[in-house]
Amino acid sequence: MTELSNPPGVGPTPVFLKLVELLVAHRARYRVIEHRAAGRSEEVARIRGTEAGQGAKAMACKLQMPNAPSRYVLAVLAADRQLDLAVLAAHFQAKRASLMSPQEIDTLTGCVLGAIPPFSLNQDLQLVADPELLARYQEIAFNAGRLDASIVLATEDYLRIAQPQLVDIRQR
Repeated sequence: MTELSNPPGVGPTPVFLKLVELLVAHRARYRVIEHRAAGRSEEVARIRGTEAGQGAKAMACKLQMPNAPSRYVLAVLAADRQLDLAVLAAHFQAKRASLMSPQEIDTLTGCVLGAIPPFSLNQDLQLVADPELLARYQEIAFNAGRLDASIVLATEDYLRIAQPQLVDIRQR
């Protein structure tokens, strides 16, 4: 008998299951929206019925540190904003910051590109969030470890559970 499997990032992934378990354990106010996999933030927001600015875009970054091993950061900002890698590097006193490769993303997050939730489930991945994302809406929305499901979560519950370091990381 042949086992059918979903494409990467589609269907209930281990990250999705851990995330829902975490939200339930912390009594978060959230809802799951299953949808077709979509590529662009604006398209996903339309499918979710949310504003583009409510989208919590999680960018997996690698920091080249002076005289030290690289550090890894999950930088979270509004989906309608752009990440300023130079500002991120300066905040951590790194030589430079870059986006991780798809292989590094898979290794550190367990997700495919585009499915990374704004939570760090890996102690080697430091979580930072742009305060503007958290000030704009009472709920944030994000891909939940899979490309075909999103979670809409109360912003205050996100802050309470994820406890990101707040850093202005968006381009001005």
